[in-house]
Amino acid sequence: MKRINLLDIETCNKIAAGEVVERPSSVVKELVENSIDAKATKITVEIENGGETLIKIIDNGVGIHIDDIEKAFLPHATSKIKEINDIFSINTLGFRGEALASISAVSKVKLFSKTEEFDFGREIFVEGGTINYIKEAGCNNGTVIEVRDLFFNVPARKKFMKSTSRESALINDMVSKIALSNPGVSITLINNGKKVITTYGNNNYTDIVRAIYGKNISENLIYFEGFSDLVSVHGYIGNADISRGSRTYQSIFVNNRYIKNKTITTAVENAFKSFLTINKFPFFILFIDIFPEYIDVNIHPTKAEIKFQDDRPLFKIVFKSVHEALKKSLENNFSIEGEEEKQEELENVTYFDHIDEMEYKKDVSIPIDFNQRGDYIGKTESSLDTSYYRHLEGKEEVTHKDILKEDKGDLDKYKAFPVEKNIEYAKFPKLRVIGQFNKTYIIGEFNETLYLIDQHAAHEKIMFEKYMDDIKKGSVIAQPLLIPVLIDLSLDDFGVYEENKDFFKTGGFHIEDFGETTISVRQVPYIFGKLDMKNLFMSILDNLKNLGSGKTEEVKFHKIASMACKSAIKANDSLSKEEMDELLEQLRYIKEPFTCPHGRPTIIKMGLYELEKRFKRIQ
Repeated sequence: MKRINLLDIETCNKIAAGEVVERPSSVVKELVENSIDAKATKITVEIENGGETLIKIIDNGVGIHIDDIEKAFLPHATSKIKEINDIFSINTLGFRGEALASISAVSKVKLFSKTEEFDFGREIFVEGGTINYIKEAGCNNGTVIEVRDLFFNVPARKKFMKSTSRESALINDMVSKIALSNPGVSITLINNGKKVITTYGNNNYTDIVRAIYGKNISENLIYFEGFSDLVSVHGYIGNADISRGSRTYQSIFVNNRYIKNKTITTAVENAFKSFLTINKFPFFILFIDIFPEYIDVNIHPTKAEIKFQDDRPLFKIVFKSVHEALKKSLENNFSIEGEEEKQEELENVTYFDHIDEMEYKKDVSIPIDFNQRGDYIGKTESSLDTSYYRHLEGKEEVTHKDILKEDKGDLDKYKAFPVEKNIEYAKFPKLRVIGQFNKTYIIGEFNETLYLIDQHAAHEKIMFEKYMDDIKKGSVIAQPLLIPVLIDLSLDDFGVYEENKDFFKTGGFHIEDFGETTISVRQVPYIFGKLDMKNLFMSILDNLKNLGSGKTEEVKFHKIASMACKSAIKANDSLSKEEMDELLEQLRYIKEPFTCPHGRPTIIKMGLYELEKRFKRIQ
């Protein structure tokens, strides 16, 4: 075994910084929370280049005693607690004493601070964990701290940072969360000299929500509250109009501390789904007040997770509060008979399933004009009846009637057929269309085998592959909108959009900036057909968030293309014999015809042997 080494202070601080300082938003969180603990009523946050170049926090709090300026940058130095027993009654946001030491270890920090009892303050400059100087300085009561060149001495950490716009959006989200939980504090966020968030500190939650999320969300919120002997909950839940495809706009605060907790999230979502069973996640802001001795906030350096002594009563009170508020709000518009049984069933659920955002929905639309979809290159009439494959670019065609006769309808043989250059192979045999069942499924046959084809899934996959091929070739057909669609985005959404501008351009969108965080959509891919552009665009943004920034362009396009085929044939569309023949012929020659973009099967087959066995003709 190797000898045991004692790590030096500099190494320890850099290791600790890896837990506390994950990215610029972590720095903002720690410093702003310090300002709130210092009883500040006005806080200004300035950032440049997503926080990498500069993070500056100005507050009017009580300040740091002049004799404690140097001590504040030592590891585990804190004014929040004195002994171990204080951990069980934490009433502040910070207490571990790691923030300043960790931040200064990986950046250049300059701090000014003054308390009310002194006529002057102190200035300290720390670079990479080393104090360069401490001197007297003139400044106002409170603290000003500048963090420059984050990770300048740990270049490997910079590789894990996202784009400037995305890092700015993460900081915006963090400042927004802190502002929501501190309505009595006026908070301003300035990004590259531009003011992006301003709250007024007037203790009015409606004003804060409107300042952060905009008018539309603030006007679609429902207030709820509930109490017990140990805990009280209150907050706002959005109606179905502002539900989203991701959990981005869900905020939970315990004693004003922003946390993430699956049990509490489940309680709110189940209460929401007991009335509105839509495949989206509700917007909600939830505040929980509980005695400090019943929770443990010291389980992770970021303090984003806490442990409850017993979360079952908490689950029930959150569910009941949200459920009753929704019931009261919706009772004039919805029938609520039988909700008591449904409520009891959902209260017993302590987990949640992730909703498949791409879940298939049947809807009704007019039959599509096949002439508008276009044909594949090189297809000729002679290949439609008996061709096993077809040549592209005018090459000679070859038929394999003998192979077809021996095939007996086995789809696997068609899947495994070798691929050669300039040849397009059919993935299943030419089917004889028998008819259409329930205006949803096409019935076909070949060599004593019955085939059922989902017409919506089949056409959707055809359009999906054509769109993906057009993207690769750079030939996506776009359709101009008669009236450009203006979409107001939150700062977080706008950051995601800016990070993926090239993605939208390649995908056939023509989008222009229109104001601060407003965009104008002027052209969309032709494959989208008739659509609700605003909802579709927000769904695309939600999916991009869920995918993260580490995914390749191909993965992103695959995810978005799977939701883009809105103009495909729908269930309940009546098709003619010619339309069904054409649909199956196009399906035969795409790359992967056996599953739709969402993973559902497009074709189901049943052999003669299985049919005769079901009819008891054979044993």
